Amino acid sequence: MKILSPSQIYLADQATIKNDNITSLDLMERAGMRCCEWILSDKISKNHPAFYIFCGVGNNGGDGLVIARLLLAKGFIVKSFIVNFSQKKSPEFEANLVWLKSQNYQPKNIDAITDFPLIPKDAIIIDAIFGLGIKRAPEGFTKSLIQYLNQSQNYILSIDFPSGLFAETAVFDKESVIKAAHTLTFQCPKRAFLLPENQYFTQSWAVLDIGLNMDFINTLSVEAELVSKSDVLAFYKKRLPFSHKGTYGHTLLIGGSYGKIGSMVLALKAANKMGSGLVTGLVPECAYQIIQSQVPEAMCITNGKIGLSNFHNKINANAIGIGMGMGLDQKTQEAFLTFLAKNKTPLVIDADALNCLALHPEALKLVPKNSILTPHPKELERLIGSWNHDDVKLERLKKLSLKHQIIVVLKGAHTLIVNREQLYFNSTGNPALATGGSGDVLSGLITGLLAQHYEPLQAAILGVYLHGLTADIAIKTDLTCETFIASDIINYLPKAFKQLLNTDK
Repeated sequence: MKILSPSQIYLADQATIKNDNITSLDLMERAGMRCCEWILSDKISKNHPAFYIFCGVGNNGGDGLVIARLLLAKGFIVKSFIVNFSQKKSPEFEANLVWLKSQNYQPKNIDAITDFPLIPKDAIIIDAIFGLGIKRAPEGFTKSLIQYLNQSQNYILSIDFPSGLFAETAVFDKESVIKAAHTLTFQCPKRAFLLPENQYFTQSWAVLDIGLNMDFINTLSVEAELVSKSDVLAFYKKRLPFSHKGTYGHTLLIGGSYGKIGSMVLALKAANKMGSGLVTGLVPECAYQIIQSQVPEAMCITNGKIGLSNFHNKINANAIGIGMGMGLDQKTQEAFLTFLAKNKTPLVIDADALNCLALHPEALKLVPKNSILTPHPKELERLIGSWNHDDVKLERLKKLSLKHQIIVVLKGAHTLIVNREQLYFNSTGNPALATGGSGDVLSGLITGLLAQHYEPLQAAILGVYLHGLTADIAIKTDLTCETFIASDIINYLPKAFKQLLNTDK
């Protein structure tokens, strides 16, 4: 699903108005109706007796006025307020204000702090002050109003965008942004919703289809996408009836050290469960019995007693994953760097292999093209340095990927896959995945997909999507975030596959 910029959304609006032979007021009415339909279908309209709607003087405020008029027609108690942060009002706002007043309803004006209303604790606040076009932080009484609403502890529903949040750059003044309990955004997700730095400004969000012209949207080139089920199904490889284990490749996973053998157990199990035809683990001798007993489906070769000292092997692997539980012993580091200098097969590089690269940044030039790096935020920081804002992080990620022609999977909420200058945010997963070993499983899943001849970007996207989907299913059915562990990702993988392939859901 494409993530459009504010300028692209404006162009899509204009294309829709022209194609559907409607006016901008008709499109605003359509957006307001979709919001009201959501409100009426959600339990919030049943649990709260009144709506306090705060409207700016631009088109976002016009959306708020449409919602106020429609809720009044449904018999709800509605108190609406015009936030006069500017003398300039959009024509669509003014037209909807006239229409609302024609219903014998007069919104109140807010021109100063003294105009702030007393809001009952059980009322819903609807935020329609600023849309996604804002480029500087609100000031004066408008900023004070935002702080007042945030401190009210009422349920805040933002329309299209939490007021004060920037669409394309990081927020510097976090006291000037609405902290929405939920946001109803139009037609497509917004990049700002997917960045960790903004997590306090919209706790959840939903995309409302307002019928923008999809033929036009499909012609637009975008920097970022939110990976959906349909995106994944577009490249899923259905198994052939006359296939055999050789058809689905040989996965080699390299890692493990004394006290960290569990990482390899999880990765090997994951690669097997993902469907790799053959799976082999290269581990130190201390891991041999553990691997043979815990993962009987995998083959096992050894080198070194308590840590790897040589990565040489005779396995003709289709895909190699490296670093899980590997440790950073000096001999292991030297062996890893020697391996990089000789290996030509694209890799999945995780955990201590990433930390070794951070200690030896010159070795990044040895990483084969289209290899996949899977850092968590701290591992990424060791590779690219610390950052103050998410937009700085994104720019450095794109430079890292472009310079070394690699794919980077940044693990976390909405796990981000960076392929050169393209960004792919994942749509599955929840905080249950914040558990030890979760990343080891992901590395096994992605490497197992590579072995089955998925393109590297496809393997990263599909692996991440299914990884998150296992947690979504588990939390909805059997477990809680606290009781979910890394092994559960593997256990719920069959259900994730079934849900992915069930096109009725």
